Amino acid sequence: MIWEALGSVLLGLALSWAALHRLAHRLPPRRTVLAAGPLGALFGALVTHAALGPGLVLGTLVGAVAVSAVVLSLLIRPAGRRLRRSAAA
Repeated sequence: MIWEALGSVLLGLALSWAALHRLAHRLPPRRTVLAAGPLGALFGALVTHAALGPGLVLGTLVGAVAVSAVVLSLLIRPAGRRLRRSAAA
């Protein structure tokens, strides 16, 4: 289990680095993204390990990457839109 956790954190960190490299203009501050990726991957590994059971390391890592990608996708801001203020403000 410790190797699954370590592997999932490293994969989440690599995924968050890639997201920062590719979509830096649409993401929140760097520290937030670099923390959210590994934490999402660790949570994904925990949930996937609980669902699949021990012995399926590859399945656990795939689940970790999937949850990390979902968490990182929730951080992406829309591109090109500007917020409009209401007339009352």
